[in-house]
Amino acid sequence: MSQTDASKAAVRFEGGNPIFRVESLAASIKYYVRVLGFKLDWEDPGIGASVTRGRFALFLIEGDQGNPGGWVWIGVSDAEALCQEYRAAGAKIRHPPTNYSWAYEMQVEDLDGNVLRLGSEPKKDEPFGEWLDMRGDAWVMAVGGAWKRVERGWSGCDTCPRYSAYEPQRPRV
Repeated sequence: MSQTDASKAAVRFEGGNPIFRVESLAASIKYYVRVLGFKLDWEDPGIGASVTRGRFALFLIEGDQGNPGGWVWIGVSDAEALCQEYRAAGAKIRHPPTNYSWAYEMQVEDLDGNVLRLGSEPKKDEPFGEWLDMRGDAWVMAVGGAWKRVERGWSGCDTCPRYSAYEPQRPRV
């Protein structure tokens, strides 16, 4: 083994933490803790904070490091139960739990438009559902297995009031 290979083997990656840019750190901490059930690990007021739920940790940075509207995928034990918890707490459910080949997944949006994709094991007894992209357009599985965007006006997602495929997305101001 060369010296370069040996030094690479000696440096172990310990984990990773996504970073979401937020407009108001205080408001975001309040939303993640009170609504989404995270725990505040540490905070540097006006700069950044770390919140965790289970083994997942997320950095929230005020006005810096990235762009609003980031996305992260998080594995959970039960997306359906989590959706019920979040609905009761008043979370912004962007897309309800839907079955896909990779997971039974839902989308939750924070105060700044960052999206948490939360998924548990796919349901073997349910068909695959529509996918909601970053623009709020719905996609469905077409014959042959390819995904196809559905034109606005489709009314298949009646539980998605903010970004439904049948209602044009309101511009952010």
